[in-house]
Amino acid sequence: MSIMHENYPLRNHNSFGVEVSASLFASPATTEELQAVLDQYDYNQFPLLVIGEGSNILFTRDYEGLIVHPDLKGIELVGESESELIIKVGAGENWDDWVETASAEGWFGLENLSLIPGSVGSAPVQNIGAYGVELKDFFEGLEAWDLKKKMLVQFNGESCRFGYRSSLFKEEFAGRYIITSVIFRLSKIPVLNLEYGSIAEAFREIGGSNPMDLRQVVIKIRNQKLPDPELIGNAGSFFKNPVVDRTIFKCIRVEHSDIPSYPDSNNHVKIPAAWLIEKAGWKGKRIGNVGTWPTQPLVIVNHGGASGKEILDFSVHIQESVEEQFGISLEPEVNII
Repeated sequence: MSIMHENYPLRNHNSFGVEVSASLFASPATTEELQAVLDQYDYNQFPLLVIGEGSNILFTRDYEGLIVHPDLKGIELVGESESELIIKVGAGENWDDWVETASAEGWFGLENLSLIPGSVGSAPVQNIGAYGVELKDFFEGLEAWDLKKKMLVQFNGESCRFGYRSSLFKEEFAGRYIITSVIFRLSKIPVLNLEYGSIAEAFREIGGSNPMDLRQVVIKIRNQKLPDPELIGNAGSFFKNPVVDRTIFKCIRVEHSDIPSYPDSNNHVKIPAAWLIEKAGWKGKRIGNVGTWPTQPLVIVNHGGASGKEILDFSVHIQESVEEQFGISLEPEVNII
């Protein structure tokens, strides 16, 4: 049976490297262990938080409750046709290790999502995405423990209510489910997404033809732009790219003709948060132990020794600057505790 640890240090369980602790911590390796942990704990009276690898979370204080870190592993072929494969993956598997496995096997679909930090179980919560691909594009279903019903339940893509960096697990039902496994539908047929120009050009330069080739291109681009959490604390993109009304966009474009945008719907456009942050003067800026990454201002980094409160305060300053200059509210992508 999985053991619950008291006053457990969380520095190695959050990619910002913040020094905090949890009153109780458990890392169940099976659904039976998970159920045993929950049977021991009155989570109706005390808070419970589920984390993967802590790559999208900012702790601003010690956690006074139970943190569950699912460690369920395994990659299993559960269905196959001439053109597709259905693969079930344990929630505790490392996301990038899973993408590497799929790419090496020649299973098409996830290669654009290479090098995104975190666990497989956390990926649907955020509906992770990069370079023109989102998790929902290759999602078949998932299994989760329902804390209310105290049983395992299944979800398909529609019932997860995926949105831009969101799902029902992050929104209206946050905290109710613990994801134990995720099922993917991947292609045997060569279907590569080269929508982003920089990727397409780099892919052609190396004469790429398969998922592993595209994966290596994505890894190279990400490494050039983003800091390694193993070397410097960060949680990747701190803010979501805001979606604004076209009239607001046109007003901004009057003064900033170089503003980039992507169509989101008939009346709305998506503006890169990194551009807004840079224009507001925060690219490469540092206050104390906290700053933005020089080549990607959307990433807030802990240069060493910063508290969660310091990182949060820094992010609020950025929000205030962007709001003042552009009238746009940046929404954190990171889960702030």
